[in-house]
Amino acid sequence: MKNIFYYLFTCSFCLFAFSACTDDDDELTTNGSEFTYPQPKPNDVINEKVFDVINLDYPGLEQVKTHYEEGNLYYAAKALLNYYQRRTGVPTNPLLNLMNITATTDDANKAENALTYRFFVNGFTDKNGLPYQLKKTDGKLNWDNHPDGTSDEYPKQLHRHQWFIPQAKVYRTTGNEQHVLSWIDVYGDWIVQNPKPTEEVKDIKPWWQLQTATRLEAQVELFEYYKNSTNFTPEWLSVFLCSFADHCDYLTQYKYASGGNVLATQARALVFAGTLYPEFKNSEKWAETGFGYIGDQFLEDGMHEELDLSYHIDVFTTCSELLKLVNANNLNNPFASNIKKSLEKAGNIIVQFTYPHYFDGPNFDGKDPEVRNHFVPGFNDTRQSSWSRSVLNKKFILAHEFFPDNEEFKYMVGYGKNGGTCPSDEIRVFKESGYYILRNGWKKSSTMMILSNNYLNNGDPKNSPWSHNQPDNGTFELYHNGRNFFPDSGVCEYYSYSGSTAAQTNARRAKFRSSKMHNTLTLNGKNYTSTLGKYLSHGTIDNGKTKVVVFENQGYSNLKHRRYVFFVNNTFFVIVDEGIGEGVKSEPVLLHFNLCDGGTVITNNADKSARATFSDDNNIIISTVFANGTYTLTDSKEGEMSFKASDEAFTFPRPAYYLTMEAGERTADRFLTVIYPKQGSLDDVKITGSMNADYNANGVSGITVTVDGETYNLSYTL
Repeated sequence: MKNIFYYLFTCSFCLFAFSACTDDDDELTTNGSEFTYPQPKPNDVINEKVFDVINLDYPGLEQVKTHYEEGNLYYAAKALLNYYQRRTGVPTNPLLNLMNITATTDDANKAENALTYRFFVNGFTDKNGLPYQLKKTDGKLNWDNHPDGTSDEYPKQLHRHQWFIPQAKVYRTTGNEQHVLSWIDVYGDWIVQNPKPTEEVKDIKPWWQLQTATRLEAQVELFEYYKNSTNFTPEWLSVFLCSFADHCDYLTQYKYASGGNVLATQARALVFAGTLYPEFKNSEKWAETGFGYIGDQFLEDGMHEELDLSYHIDVFTTCSELLKLVNANNLNNPFASNIKKSLEKAGNIIVQFTYPHYFDGPNFDGKDPEVRNHFVPGFNDTRQSSWSRSVLNKKFILAHEFFPDNEEFKYMVGYGKNGGTCPSDEIRVFKESGYYILRNGWKKSSTMMILSNNYLNNGDPKNSPWSHNQPDNGTFELYHNGRNFFPDSGVCEYYSYSGSTAAQTNARRAKFRSSKMHNTLTLNGKNYTSTLGKYLSHGTIDNGKTKVVVFENQGYSNLKHRRYVFFVNNTFFVIVDEGIGEGVKSEPVLLHFNLCDGGTVITNNADKSARATFSDDNNIIISTVFANGTYTLTDSKEGEMSFKASDEAFTFPRPAYYLTMEAGERTADRFLTVIYPKQGSLDDVKITGSMNADYNANGVSGITVTVDGETYNLSYTL
């Protein structure tokens, strides 16, 4: 084994003179069934393990087997390379079309930087905006690189080799062999320094399942990009295929215990590797294990089990791609019929979570304050800046491809302009995942409120600080006429387990995910200790003119938050918040509102209101018109939101305030709030209201609100 790696790196050390290690005279050629042999090379330039992992009895490998049995490993590897370069009739990869490869300017930059060991790692650059550079000492790259000021996400992603595919695309479009040589140099070095471990590893280690699966997914494509290069030698083939098998065997042996998107990625990698490379002895086992891992990660209402829209979309894509592989190769696997039942519901989640300005654009990068209203809500760790208008459209195209009879998918694909059926504006309740949507239409000028109230068992690890969930039950976002007036606090950093910056990183993350940074009710501003969201009821009143949804969350052992939301006349919202339990007697209860930036916000403690005005006259009033105890309004000094992890350029201050009701001898603390988005001046708008002071576990009654001179009487029985 030592000699083969010595050969490879003697070759790779010459890379940046960019002279190939192969010679045209070494080509294995055939005249009918007779092979013309190249000059022989010693057996020890080949990693002999390759003949243990490849099934030499696989059809088409007869010449490989003959040379192997004759003891000529170099000729056997040469014949194997020849087979892979010319193989036909093998399973099809529906996601890869080598005849239609394009490389973007971004791909070119990543590829060029990689030539000098500046490896792209998503979200991390040095002070000059360049990828961090790995140093090479004694012929070895420093794969333990962890630059100052970066979180533990950097070493995780470094081992996912995110620059390899862009580099391969540049090679295919330019024919520049420098990129093949660079890949062999870098990946060969990585293989030597990071051998497959003998036991399962965790977290940031190179062989943690997400790192391993991401690398394997890339290897499936990289082999096809590079295999016909004159620099792809039999020697390198033997090393590459052994590493490929190591990745598959590791992922087969160690299942990611927490499930979710990591397990989905692990499953996809195994299925694609096992299906597309049937020449390996363990290929069937790899594919079967992958199909077994994926299972069905979607809840009954269609949402992914991690309750995070980013990972919902990721897993929706993963399952769709697996289904494409199954269909393209006519695989007889129950996965196809089982997952298709969930995919249509999963696609509907993406439809319902999309804000109406999706239909009119514009597309944007999330930096400009005037266009920071993303197309999807930012609950939990949703990476809003990742889901541009065009990216969302690709997901709707994918959904419509599998469900051509779904007229709503067709409508979304054409941005509402090329047929299909516009989704209705009825109340949407996703009971299992805890999301509720009230809207009055699907035009840019429409109004839409989406509320988050997830359920997680108290012992569920998804409640932990490192998870994608946040202790924010009861929070909401409110879209009106192209503006998200109450954007979520967003995603900030990834949890770090160790390292010099871990404490700082985790403190920032803790701040943005805290309960008080969301539009909900807390006990003295403390984080929820439980996220036990519970749907109670929804319906319409006043002859259908008012929509209602009711839910609650036992956020603390001594306080439960119940929230009634009335969407009155498809125009404004009336919210009844109740803090129920012994906690109201010992500590103050706080009701939090966190608004968007970009406007002028004036709060008024006298009438407990906030008025936000904007240059486009798309404005809003929030007025808490009743409480059953003494309460005050305080401007928060901590209003802030973040739209991109690990990037402070995407962190913005914003206006926020909270109402405080002091502790008292009550069964429940109760607030009545009116939220009124309005086009035009707010100067003459007056809002008043009242409701029955006594708490009733079975509903609310006696609500009277007057808005713009018109009075509304509201009540709702559970």
